[in-house]
Amino acid sequence: MDLNIDKFCNKGIPFERLTIKRQFMKYLYSFSLLVAVTLIFTSCSKDVFRPYEDRIEGTWELTDVDKFGPGSSYIAFDGGLFTFYGSGRLAYQDGYGGYYEGDWDVRRINTNDGTIKTLKVSCVDYHTKDQLSEYFDEMIFTSTNRFKAFIYDGPRTYTFYFSRR
Repeated sequence: MDLNIDKFCNKGIPFERLTIKRQFMKYLYSFSLLVAVTLIFTSCSKDVFRPYEDRIEGTWELTDVDKFGPGSSYIAFDGGLFTFYGSGRLAYQDGYGGYYEGDWDVRRINTNDGTIKTLKVSCVDYHTKDQLSEYFDEMIFTSTNRFKAFIYDGPRTYTFYFSRR
């Protein structure tokens, strides 16, 4: 009995061409996968690998402050523009015509649950001698252009939302 493989497989494509086609498809698939993985990793932001001190540099707008919990207390900042300089210096415009200068500092606190980053901001309006200062118990970058800062004050929690300008 004469068995012709071309007759039963792949509709008459010679076996040698079929092997070459399979090899080509394997290489094409591997190459496509490599290109896709490369594009995915190169398009993602590398900010997660940068320290908070570097990520915070630039101008940020305080867009919102949320309060959760009973009671009230004084908060120094309720809006405005913050410019964080790499040297630890700060410029703050309160939105009411006030211009403040001061400094900022990010600290790391190790806890049982991991590392928490805190932010301290202090500034002075040299014309009015008004001083503003706030210690944020925790700060979290939610993206390259946004971060949240929290103040835990007894039963109250204040959440400050910042957006890069």
